[in-house]
Amino acid sequence: MSLSRPALRRASLLAAGAAVAALTLSACGDGGTQGGSGNTNFVTGKNGIANVDKADRVAAPKLDGETLDGKPLNLDAYKGKIVVLNIWGSWCGPCRVETPYLVKVAEELKPKGVEFVGINTRNPDRGPAIKFEEEFGVEYPSFYDPSGKLILRFPQGSLAPQQIPSTVVIDKDGKLAARALQTVNDKQLHKMIDPLLAEK
Repeated sequence: MSLSRPALRRASLLAAGAAVAALTLSACGDGGTQGGSGNTNFVTGKNGIANVDKADRVAAPKLDGETLDGKPLNLDAYKGKIVVLNIWGSWCGPCRVETPYLVKVAEELKPKGVEFVGINTRNPDRGPAIKFEEEFGVEYPSFYDPSGKLILRFPQGSLAPQQIPSTVVIDKDGKLAARALQTVNDKQLHKMIDPLLAEK
């Protein structure tokens, strides 16, 4: 029995809705060991952190847009530096837990050429996100990406952020080097960043 065109359209919409719901349910999760199979060239450890050998890294996507306060922001401005990208939302409880660590490590490592950049997502209004940054003393910029379009630019099979919070580290050559699919503390951040600082 074949379905009519309206029935097919409804089925497609239901499938798309289910996919969005699944992604929403994964938000603010505890990470785990997603990824690392097939030809991805990375393995996620028991600590939820995935690292990629230098020879196997792929280029980070082009990210550009506006900050929470409406200023233009382009990741190209950080060429030659290590960039720590943190995907967050003001509504996300685990994001509140990890932000003090992000702020601390950002201040520690800025003199060494490490830049932190946020991607704020699923905040339909900028106000709560701006208030969040003020509350935690976040001084590094964040892209305002309410619909998650920037996150979709990450190459399939790469160290793409898959939930909120996620943290992705880009090396000095602009390549994806490490990822955490969970809340991170200062020790975990250093485990992701310090080996890149030592690279020639």
